[in-house]
Amino acid sequence: MATVQTSLPAHASLPAHRDGNVLRWLTAYTVSLIGDSVYFAALGWSAQKAAGPAEVGLVMSSAALPRALLMLGGGVVADRFDPRRVILGSDTLRCLVILAVAAGVALTAPALWILVAVALVFGAVDALFVPAVGALPPRITAPDQLARVTGMRTLATRLSQIAGPPIGGLAMGLGGPAAAFTVAGLLIALSLPLLLTTRVRSLGASGAEPTERGTARQELLDGLRYIRHHRLLGPLVAAGALCELGLTGSLNVGMVLLNAERGWGPSGYGWIISSFGAGAAASAALLAIAGRLPRAGLLMTGTLLVDCAGAATIALVPSLWLAVVLAGVVGLNAGVFGSLNSALVQTAADPAYLGRVTSVVMLTMVGLAPLSYPLVGAAIGAWGAAPVFVGCGAFAGLGVGVALASEAVRHAELPRRQPGVSP
Repeated sequence: MATVQTSLPAHASLPAHRDGNVLRWLTAYTVSLIGDSVYFAALGWSAQKAAGPAEVGLVMSSAALPRALLMLGGGVVADRFDPRRVILGSDTLRCLVILAVAAGVALTAPALWILVAVALVFGAVDALFVPAVGALPPRITAPDQLARVTGMRTLATRLSQIAGPPIGGLAMGLGGPAAAFTVAGLLIALSLPLLLTTRVRSLGASGAEPTERGTARQELLDGLRYIRHHRLLGPLVAAGALCELGLTGSLNVGMVLLNAERGWGPSGYGWIISSFGAGAAASAALLAIAGRLPRAGLLMTGTLLVDCAGAATIALVPSLWLAVVLAGVVGLNAGVFGSLNSALVQTAADPAYLGRVTSVVMLTMVGLAPLSYPLVGAAIGAWGAAPVFVGCGAFAGLGVGVALASEAVRHAELPRRQPGVSP
């Protein structure tokens, strides 16, 4: 089926932070994420009431397997169909499942098998939801606004991480797991009318899309070949993957073990994680306000280098306050790197392949990177935190080499503001 390039609608010429269409989508996305966060808290507390620590870990990790197995297929779905419809279907299914669980938990004690089944459904739905979310921004705003939308989206993610757990804890305290699941379902339901009123434009391909669709397997392989042969996307995806694989384990599992090793305790861990989150939020706000940063490819590579160096040396600093400061620096640079990497991917990718590109990027983050958790834990148990943090930082630093070796990355720029668009 041939595609036709359509012209930008009037709303796409507005700056993203003043575009009601973008703001409706962002509000829907934020509310949905807060609902997810409340659901996750309710799931953990329900599992704790139903079983022991080992079973709690089983329930909380059950979503990872279907998410990892189906993520690439979700990218094919996002490219075949309207991403907004995929998101609407995903949110509707999640809402119905959560409210059904809330009703079941209200009538009887939460059974372990029900909680595992719910987590598996959520993992499968996430495999559709995440690539569709990544494919939607170019359909609701102009290319020169994608960097700003990326920053706004990152801020929404941080807000959901801050707001979700307290809301879930309050609902749990007032009405138990049934109330918490109900609140989560209603929050996700609230996103549906906002998504329905979000205007989406169809995007034509630049010539890379075949005129006829093949099977899902053929389209998946076609998407992987597209990434591998693209001068800019290939190095961007590889650099991001190396960063995630190298740093995710050390900054999550490793940070807990580092605090235990140094005797800084839970409060020290809280300060470090809060500082990292504040730095990442500040970088997202910077991009959301600026809308465009010059020499994006080189700036992205430089922030990745600082990110890797900071993450490698955080286990070498002698005091908690230095670790807190360094965590803020790491978070700031990680946020700039992630935002620029995402914005460059979205502006460089042919619209016909954006769902599949997003699925490959997210597979690394949510599917492969968590596999490093037991390896990092075992390594720190054997050799201590310092050498493991240095090793993880050095591994992630390979992404810097990949980026610098690519002429396309070194010269990559974000689109400039269109004439007639006020900041």
